[in-house]
Amino acid sequence: MSRFPENKRFAFTVFDDTDYSTIENTEPVYRLLENLGLRTTKSVWCLPSASSVRIGGSTLQDKPYLDFVRWLQAEGFEIGLHNVQNHDATRQTIEQGFEQFHAFLGRLPRIHCNHSMNRENIYWGPKRLEMRTIRLGYNLATRFARNRYFEGHVENSPYFWGDICKERIMYVRNLIFDEINLDCVNPTMPYHNPAKPFVNFWFSSSEGGTVESFCKMLREENQDRLEAEGGVCIMYTHFANGFFTGDALHKEFERLMRRLAKMNGWFVPVGPLLDHLRKNREVSNISQKELARMERYWLLSKLHKGTS
Repeated sequence: MSRFPENKRFAFTVFDDTDYSTIENTEPVYRLLENLGLRTTKSVWCLPSASSVRIGGSTLQDKPYLDFVRWLQAEGFEIGLHNVQNHDATRQTIEQGFEQFHAFLGRLPRIHCNHSMNRENIYWGPKRLEMRTIRLGYNLATRFARNRYFEGHVENSPYFWGDICKERIMYVRNLIFDEINLDCVNPTMPYHNPAKPFVNFWFSSSEGGTVESFCKMLREENQDRLEAEGGVCIMYTHFANGFFTGDALHKEFERLMRRLAKMNGWFVPVGPLLDHLRKNREVSNISQKELARMERYWLLSKLHKGTS
């Protein structure tokens, strides 16, 4: 018997970080997904972007973009949070962002991913790692530049929002892997880590930040392996990053998505997928053995690529 509804063989979805997102560069991607019957998760910023910050994009404050996001929600796509804005936000600003999200979309977000170098990122930088040796390796690779920089979980910080996260957010993304089937690296997903009490459940993702890495991860042999193993894939990406340029979708991306949509997969947004996985799992707390293996895999991959 399949572990997924309707006797589906595997599960596939996407969490789209909103960096650089506009109607022009992302709506064609979502039109394709909608036509193919795939439902995924798109993150948003609730408050205006700061033009002085390197990474920008449209927000819910832009009326045409808000209408686009409302259309996505009405069509069954999940709308999540990528912090409330594209730059540092104090607790008061974060509360305003949640209020705006609710006012615009009629509900609060259930899923969140930290954005870049925002100071209010929760358990970010070295704090996203639990194993001391792995954390040391990360700090050495980054020359300790990010040590004690992120303060979303620090209760005496003006950037603290850990209690808000605990109360309102069910799932937060952590590590990203060069692996199509996340069961191979994180079988306890979604998982709770008691050492990080302000996050209810963490989830992992498969690498696909650019259209090139997305297509590499979703190449035909990986699609076939995901189905054969009955696995789970949650792609990390930025749909604003080369998936639609000029007046056309990236040809290889479109071809691979059309192929995938014909397979016997369960194509639902990230939140519903994680709800299903959690409902059918007896254990929520991740073991130290699994966590150490994940963190080691992640750090070695980052060092190999020369990124952090």
